[in-house]
Amino acid sequence: MKIAIVIPDGAADEPQGSLGDLTPLQAARTPEMDRVARDGVLGRSRNVPDRFLPASDVATLSLFGYDPERYYTGRAPLEVVAMGIALGPDDWAVRCNLMTILDGRMTDFTAGHVSSEEGAELVAALRANVHADGHEVEFFPGVSYRNAMIYRGRPGSPPPFGDDTTTTPPHDVPDQLAADHLPRGTGSELLRRLMEAGASVIQDHAVNRARVAAGKLPANAIWLWGQGKAPRVPTFAELHGKRGAILSAVDLVRGTGMLAGWARVDVPGATGYLDTDYAAKGRYGVEALRDHDLVCVHVEAPDEASHEGRADAKVEALERIDREIVGPIREALESYGEYRLLVSPDHSTLIRTRAHDRAPVPWALCGTGLSGSGKPYDEISAMEAGGPFLERGWQLMGDHVLKR
Repeated sequence: MKIAIVIPDGAADEPQGSLGDLTPLQAARTPEMDRVARDGVLGRSRNVPDRFLPASDVATLSLFGYDPERYYTGRAPLEVVAMGIALGPDDWAVRCNLMTILDGRMTDFTAGHVSSEEGAELVAALRANVHADGHEVEFFPGVSYRNAMIYRGRPGSPPPFGDDTTTTPPHDVPDQLAADHLPRGTGSELLRRLMEAGASVIQDHAVNRARVAAGKLPANAIWLWGQGKAPRVPTFAELHGKRGAILSAVDLVRGTGMLAGWARVDVPGATGYLDTDYAAKGRYGVEALRDHDLVCVHVEAPDEASHEGRADAKVEALERIDREIVGPIREALESYGEYRLLVSPDHSTLIRTRAHDRAPVPWALCGTGLSGSGKPYDEISAMEAGGPFLERGWQLMGDHVLKR
């Protein structure tokens, strides 16, 4: 059986006045997703247990069939898998955002979507000039504003962070005072010192002088968060006997797939933003089905649109995912005979708050042996359909997607 998963990141939302009191999923023209829901099972799942922050790290683990309560160790360790960074048993990974803080406020967690090339220059400056007395830290460039810091621990030394260490995802507190969301608990002083030192290094960097001269936001601060140690999980093949492939421009998601033992497929033109090449993702997803039992295509664009508070952009992203990814993949799956196609966001991202939310998300699953719900794909229809509601979202994979 061939299986495909399409993740429109953060697609689930609330009704919007600008969309005639419809949610973006209701307002968007999505005949392919609607077909998946009408011909198959339409349900809801809670992918983020209550004790976790609603974010893609925990939610993606759930979607891939892994219980976060058992396997989650932090966001950054998942990202560095995709970055090719090895973590020793005493090492800690920390996400390092390049971002814009103006007048003390969290102005833009992406620093105006600083380019990967600009980001690499700034991270090189951090690596050369930011040091912590008595501690070994390294900075690594990633994609755009998404970068990493590694704390290299020593055997027998006390861990730098603990269960009481609290850090805040910067995308969840737009325009709020940065001072209200600084790290707290064990190791917080170290993180704060590094953030202060990092800001002093990059504020007047040539990259930022050029950005300001061009009328762009400067990447004038770093934000450290999402700390964790290397996770240990069984591979998807060990659990289910299937070979997978992950297509995503976001290190967090592809790192989670790689941790599950899936092959990484890089798509030219995939940016992790609204301007991503949707059609290329569809083509590469279809191609990956030839050599893999399961293919997952993740698209960040709806999430980014919500973070920017842009309902129109979110609708456009959903329509392009539907037309250029879901449609071609569904047609390809049908040519293989026995198949399953799952469409599901990882979590909700609300335009109203410009932040993630822990509300249950709608999912649609069609394929061999599944009967139809008769309803379109959106949040309201999923509540009305009377389909499965999974309090433990990680059970969706084993109990529904893979179940014959």
